[in-house]
Amino acid sequence: MADCWNTDTGDAVFRTRDVVKNLKIKVRIERVTSTAALSQHLQQQVLSQRDRGAIELKTLTSQGQTAGDNEEELVVGWQEKFFSQYEMELFQNEAACQTPLDRQYHAEVKALNKAKGRRNCRIFTYTDHDRYTNCLPFHQLPYSTELLNTTKSSPTFLAERMASVRHRRQDRRTIDCSIPKSRIINWEPTEEFVKGRHVVNNTMQTMHIMGDLSPPGRLGQKENECLLVTIKADGSGTVIVKPDFNKGKEPYRIVTGGEKREVWRLTVENVSTAMKQEEKEREQNMYKDLYVRHKEYLNSLVGQDFEMPPVGVLRYLMNGEIVSAKGFEYDNLYIHFFMELPNNWSSLPFQCLSGVTQTCRTRTSGKDSVAFFSYPFSFEAFYMCEKESEESIPQWPVLYFKVLSLDSWQRYRTEGYGYLLFPAMPGKHTVTCHTWRPLQTGTVSALRRFFIGGSPELEDHSYVRIPGTFKGERLSRFGFCTETTGSVTFNLHCVQQSRAFVDANMLKKRRQKVFDQLGGFSQQGAVGTILEAFQRARRKMQEARETLPRDLISTTSQLQIESSA
Repeated sequence: MADCWNTDTGDAVFRTRDVVKNLKIKVRIERVTSTAALSQHLQQQVLSQRDRGAIELKTLTSQGQTAGDNEEELVVGWQEKFFSQYEMELFQNEAACQTPLDRQYHAEVKALNKAKGRRNCRIFTYTDHDRYTNCLPFHQLPYSTELLNTTKSSPTFLAERMASVRHRRQDRRTIDCSIPKSRIINWEPTEEFVKGRHVVNNTMQTMHIMGDLSPPGRLGQKENECLLVTIKADGSGTVIVKPDFNKGKEPYRIVTGGEKREVWRLTVENVSTAMKQEEKEREQNMYKDLYVRHKEYLNSLVGQDFEMPPVGVLRYLMNGEIVSAKGFEYDNLYIHFFMELPNNWSSLPFQCLSGVTQTCRTRTSGKDSVAFFSYPFSFEAFYMCEKESEESIPQWPVLYFKVLSLDSWQRYRTEGYGYLLFPAMPGKHTVTCHTWRPLQTGTVSALRRFFIGGSPELEDHSYVRIPGTFKGERLSRFGFCTETTGSVTFNLHCVQQSRAFVDANMLKKRRQKVFDQLGGFSQQGAVGTILEAFQRARRKMQEARETLPRDLISTTSQLQIESSA
């Protein structure tokens, strides 16, 4: 029988969107004594052998008269006050009432005595307004196989510190700003340091459900009161219940003190009224209406007069980030980058097209040495449509970058070159670019790079991709020695703005790529333009053939037949 107890008496934390006043808890206590066990045994005998007469039934009836002293069940709401026998006797005397709350309880007790409608006997509550609530320890409950007495338990260190929080805040003295603060952050705190500063000040309402476990006929003794359930709630919807609801598990065990070490069963259940389906739908519709109104309010603050580019102009905005660089030979890395605008692209006069990151030391991540820059940059450019270039393939802006290292003597070395082609599609893009550097063969160049810094560099950074001065058909790099180095990672957030998007939405057209909407400036658009031109030429040829005389058409067909023969 000792194994049929629930020993998990820890705190249970719940999150709720509803108001906490709807919380209903059913608490049941039952005495486990030899008399109760004998009563159960007699009940089983009566059910199995009903032919023994009225003697056993009379015995069972006489023992069933004390069932009210052995068990009780009560449904308690949030901050609902139930008086104990001690409080009933205390508040009957009007002379003992000193505070307005005591006088209110005196009126309620008089009303209960007149109506004789007191629902509870052993189970009662202490609400957040009672002066007993803060005196009860929240951390100790008598749910164990050992003997625990809540009236003699000592508070923990944290409870003592929490009790003096408000006093310390009231007596706080102003600190002279001229005195510099030292050790604001302690990177190696000791155990005593953590205990001394671990103070949580969260405003919560508390409610205790108590039980009077006195022997029958001796209710109202203060020393026999026992803490059953503690409930705490704050304004953010957090509800803490100790112990947790049974949820079909075994009841908790309570052992009282004194000469008679009586054992009680405790069962805690959540009997809050569930929301009906109609109320759920009404609440969801209310939230939807609230969100729609909030959206309309935000739209009214922002307005609809957005700055639009002219007709035939694409506005390209990019917020980028140089995230990291890894796989390079030396430490203390920094990156020098600049943007190149192809034909038909332009930028604002104050737009900065180049930049240099901070110097960053590397750290080991896996098998590689990684330098985390997290360097942000922004870019804005405009593409102008031209009729004579409709059938050409457009070129997107290019970001060229160079990775360098710096030593303690302020000597720099070139670690790698790379480039990044701006994405053609809007949205978020994570791109990793691999780099290389020119390599000069021989031991002397390696020694020079190690001791005095410096290394072969490119005069034209666009040589990483296609040089800007190249006009030929084939680019040969035969004989150019290079060495693969590391890689650089970018995060790009691209936005494209054009009147073509607005027109397409108004006409409910299918959204295509940006240059398809601007008039066919991508490679797919160029192929489509060629096919459309071929179809137009074919239709013109068919129309021309229809306008020619029939004799000329027959002669032309005969010539075609003879030539084919």
